[in-house]
This record gives sequence, structure tokens and C-alpha cells, in this order.
Amino acid sequence: MRSIHKAATVPAALALMLGMAACGTGDDEPSASPPDTMSQTPEESAEPPSSEAPSAVQPTGTGDPFEDARTAAAHMPGTAATLAAGFVTAFDLPGDADSDAATLRANLTALLQEHVYLAGIAVATAYAAGPDSPEFDAAAATLDENSVDLSEAVGSLAGDENAAAFLDLWRTHIGYFVDYAVAVAGQDEAGADKATAELTQYTKDAGAFFDKISDGHLPAATMTDALSMHVETLSAAIDDLAAGSPDAYDTLQKAAAHVSTAAGVIADGLVAATGMSGDPDDEASTLRTNLTQLLQEHVYLASIAVFTAYTADGGPDSEAFKAAAATLDGNSVRLSEAVGSLAGDDNGAAFLDLWRTHIGYFVDYAVAIAGGDDAAAQQALVDLDDYRGDAGDFFATISDGALPADAIAEGLAMHVQTLAGAIDSLDEALN
Repeated sequence: MRSIHKAATVPAALALMLGMAACGTGDDEPSASPPDTMSQTPEESAEPPSSEAPSAVQPTGTGDPFEDARTAAAHMPGTAATLAAGFVTAFDLPGDADSDAATLRANLTALLQEHVYLAGIAVATAYAAGPDSPEFDAAAATLDENSVDLSEAVGSLAGDENAAAFLDLWRTHIGYFVDYAVAVAGQDEAGADKATAELTQYTKDAGAFFDKISDGHLPAATMTDALSMHVETLSAAIDDLAAGSPDAYDTLQKAAAHVSTAAGVIADGLVAATGMSGDPDDEASTLRTNLTQLLQEHVYLASIAVFTAYTADGGPDSEAFKAAAATLDGNSVRLSEAVGSLAGDDNGAAFLDLWRTHIGYFVDYAVAIAGGDDAAAQQALVDLDDYRGDAGDFFATISDGALPADAIAEGLAMHVQTLAGAIDSLDEALN
């Protein structure tokens, strides 16, 4: 993969952004339908930095930063399920976070939110490196993996034939978004209008599709309205990306938030249509979905902020990067507020302190890797190893043992490995 543009001080920003995603609690994935599409693992292992005293965790990666970012994100729904189950027990919340309906809602939330962020990353890559570049091809391939996973989720409930029909529809609408992005960047008003008209027709076709497969539990008009909002919000984000506006990160986050809400609507309809067990809207299910959304969003906002640091004029000192980092920090605060809403404001603040501490260790790792300092890179991994224990103790304390410290610390190892591997891949791709 060829280099795009690397700012001189980007390594610290890179680790800062990627480190935000690492507060996982376990690598067990949800087991109810739709099928687990969140459990990808790296196909290759990156060579660990040499040291006389190796850490218990070592980075893994494929060399493809887009794929590795998705691999890191893939652990977040399982992490959310683990946390939700522990919190439900600790705080005696009503509902069942592990029901089939809860799993469906959480998985749809993850997949649809991922679609928006991967689409945003692909568009930004096309603008920075060109739509004919190897970088864009890699980003588009990762986006298509999400499309296939979504079609398989649909097929698990509505059959293989409907899965194939959904995939055709979904890929078509992505093509229209690409057409729109190219037209906007080229100031081709007629081309942008044509793509918008095609997207409008898509919302009607998709509305009819969902009405049919749900036996009317997802009315065509309701789905068309929801998909129209998806088109509107993602188009607004593309407009801002094309213009180089610092508002692009907030508008993309809003587009992702919208489809997360839409996932709940779709889950309600499919649960009613299939008679699936559980309630997708009970308190436990809602907690699991909210944690899924927030934790996965960390990964993708981190990826976008890192990309901005590499490609914006001025790098991490640019207004664009500062805006991306601010959007990401808002997610961090919301995560701490979610913890605080259950365990009290003091514990919410303590979580945020822990979260930021381990970010610093990822900063140390990225800077060391960029500078070829193997000893410092190994020390950062040792520090992250120590952090796992601190995080385990924290969650065990606030959950009164419902989230065991050893299990939390053990689960964090996979997140350290995959995120460090993603840092390695980014450094490799940009050097």
C-alpha cells in the first residue's frame, strides 16, 4: 500500500486515537441469532518488538490498517455483552441482556453503525488518495465485508434468497453514495442530483423489501422514512468531508447515531415477525445496545481521527484534527457517564481517569514504533499489561464481583493485541 501523507508528529496522535478503543472486558461473543459476525481475528501476527523481558501481550495484525481497525472494533459487541451482563446482575436491572431479541438489537446496532463509519472512512480515503488508489480499494473491501455480514444477519431470519436480495439492494445504495461523493468533490451538481434521486428511489425499494420480509411488521412507509434520514445525514457528512469542514466529524457521528436508533426499530419489527424470545426494548437489552454503540464508536472515531492526523495540512496541529479529536472525546465522556449512571458519578470519573491513563501507554507504544525504539515499545506493552489488572480491579469493585477482576484482565489482552497490531499496520502502511 503506498503512502498518502504523513505529518511529522502523527505517531502520538495515532496512538492517542487508537488507544481510546482498548477498554474491552472480554472476548466471548454473543451466541444468539443473528449469527455472530463480530468475532474476526487477524490472519497474521506482526513481529513483536524485541526485548529481554517480553510482555504477556504482543501485537497482532495483518498489515491492512482498515481490516485491523475492524478487527479491533469486532471485539466491542462482545465486550458490551459482558459488561451488560455483569451490570444487570450487580444493579438488579430488569430484563435479559442475553436474550435472542437483545442480541439481535445489539448486533444490528453494531453492523449499521459500522456501515456509516466505514463508509465515511472510505469516502475520506477516496478524497485523500483518489478513488482509483490502493488505499481506497482496501477501505472499500472492508466496507463490503460489513455489507456481507448485514446480509447474513438478514438471511438468518428471512432465508438465503432474501439475504441475496438485501445484499444487492445494499451494495447498490453504497454505489449511489460513491457517485454522490465523487460528484460533490468535482462540483458536479447534476451528478450529485442524479445520485440523490437514485438514493431516494432506493429508500422506496428497500422499504418495500423490509415490509415484505417482516409480513408488514416493518411497514414500507416507516422504513422509507428511516432510510431517507440515513441518506440525508450521511449525505451531509459527505458534503462536509468534501468541503474539508471541521464539522464533518460531528455530522458523521450524527449519521451513525441515526442508524443506531433505526436498528432498534428494525429489531422490534423482526422480533414481532419471527416471534423471537426476549424484549429488545427492556432495560437490560437497552444497556447492552448502548454499550455496544459507545464502545464500537470509539474504534471508528479513533480511526477517523488518526486518518485526519495523517492527511490534514498541519497534521495533529490542524483544526481538522482538533475537531475530530473533540468528537472522539465526546464519546469518551458519554462512556464515563454511562458507567456513572449505574455506579455513581465518582466511579464514572474514576473510569474516565483509567481510560485516559491507558491511552497514554498506547501513545508511548506508537511513538516508540515510529522511532524504531524496541525497548520503549516493549515497556509500553508492559505498562498496558499492568493496566489490565487495574481495570479488572475497578470493574470487580463497582460490580461487587459480578465482573471478576481476573476475567476482565484476561479479556483485555485481546484488545491490547489487536489495537497494538492496528498501530503497527498503520505505521507500516504510511512508511
